[in-house]
Amino acid sequence: MADVSHQASDLSTHPDISEMRARYARMMDGPQGVAVDGLVFLAGLYLAISPYVVHFSAQSHELALCNLIVGIAIAVLGLGLTLAPAQMFGLTWALTALGVWLIISPWVATVGHSASRGMIWNNVIVGGLVCLLGFTAASMVLNRQREGGGRASRRRRI
Repeated sequence: MADVSHQASDLSTHPDISEMRARYARMMDGPQGVAVDGLVFLAGLYLAISPYVVHFSAQSHELALCNLIVGIAIAVLGLGLTLAPAQMFGLTWALTALGVWLIISPWVATVGHSASRGMIWNNVIVGGLVCLLGFTAASMVLNRQREGGGRASRRRRI
């Protein structure tokens, strides 16, 4: 008789762990996965240095600090997606949230000051790019899960 008790355990003891790891590895081996990871990493690095590239005004040090912190977070997510894709793909939606924050941050972080056009456009363009990359990475994960789920359900019917 099979043990069907629900005990909290580590996922490494799951009977299908090798198949799940192989599926995520196949998903990230393609050129699309590598391109998305690299672009996420580069977008994070650019955002971190953007206050110095775009020459933010002295009054907007809050926005410069915000861009530095969010840029480092995005770069770390991109690096994590490259080094450990199976563990990090649950965080692809965080990229979309960070992109939305970047779009609205010039108006939220600079309360009492007015952000310059260059600062606003910088954050809107990078925020839109990060949103797009987040949606792309998340859709890659969802498509691969659907493909894997479809094959598994066909095998069970046979």
